[in-house]
Amino acid sequence: MNFFKTNPPPFYLKLALVMVGILSLGYLTVIGKEILCPLVFGFLFAILLLPLCRFLETKIKLHRGAASVLSVVILLVALVLLLYVIGSQLTRITQDWPVFKAQLTQSLHQIHAWISQKFHIDLAKQMAYIDSTANSIASHSTSMIGATVLSLSSMLLFIIFILIDTFFLLFYRRLFLKFIIRSFKEENSSIVLDISEQIQFIIRKYILGLLLEMLIVASVCCVVFLILGIKYAILLGLITGLFNIIPYIGIYTALLINIIITFATGASGTIILLVLITVIAMHLIDSNILLPVIVGSKVKINAFITLIGVVVGEQLWGIPGMFLSIPVIAIAKIIFDRVESMQPWGMLLGHEELFEKPPKKMPSFFRKHSVIHDEHH
Repeated sequence: MNFFKTNPPPFYLKLALVMVGILSLGYLTVIGKEILCPLVFGFLFAILLLPLCRFLETKIKLHRGAASVLSVVILLVALVLLLYVIGSQLTRITQDWPVFKAQLTQSLHQIHAWISQKFHIDLAKQMAYIDSTANSIASHSTSMIGATVLSLSSMLLFIIFILIDTFFLLFYRRLFLKFIIRSFKEENSSIVLDISEQIQFIIRKYILGLLLEMLIVASVCCVVFLILGIKYAILLGLITGLFNIIPYIGIYTALLINIIITFATGASGTIILLVLITVIAMHLIDSNILLPVIVGSKVKINAFITLIGVVVGEQLWGIPGMFLSIPVIAIAKIIFDRVESMQPWGMLLGHEELFEKPPKKMPSFFRKHSVIHDEHH
């Protein structure tokens, strides 16, 4: 240790160690997906349910185990209600699958006729391609249903693991906190406690804000779609609300799904255009009004890191990784900001301070332009 204090390693060695650490962490994250993904969800739900669990222990005088179980049961009821609403809407789509197929086939006929007229492409070849595509869809319908059943069973098992992890994290929370505190030096215990409290406060505020934001977006879209007389209005509104909480990527996914389903139901071009306008307008209102007011927190993550986090999360853990990317980055920033050696990483994740005074040793060129920037503002 004294050797490294007197002879610090060169920059390229530090960079190599950081890169190896990041790659190793990414590899462990991928191979441990089946364990880590439910655990992270359980950690977030445990933070969300912690005030309720404490209330049941202190006010209702329940044992910690009973309070933890009751908190998880309440969470389970909420998840079952949400899945029931979505599942009932998806069942209707499954029942209307033949109508969807006929509508899509008819629409494709019209599109190919237009292509043949405008671009003089042989219509017979296009029709043969349409027939082969339709037959392929019909022949694969059985395998699609089987894959759906398999996905539903995997999702059910995934939810069960999340609930189990949530219960044990609530029940053994004091043990885990003692372990974390004793893993560091005694003089750092106050910093560890501060980080723990900040993570609980900010993550809880973030999750509750997202839930409220999702509820508002879904409700408004459902009402607008019902007024427009769109089929599956409730499902489309729920899809918009759920996917909207994924930064940048989610809104485009929801928009694509809404247009495809609306188009498949035989809606007119005007209705499809109104759906497009509704989703985009709701997203703009959410991004500029709802998100800053409801979800705004003390942890500010810049847009570039947010986008990278969502993409990396999707590559590592798929759709669950997209949902978890922002809370994980927020937790990392809280830790980086409070550990002196990691503060540069915290600065990288956050926003640039426009009004920060330039350092004394800043080169004259940058100092001059920074002063001009401050006077301009």
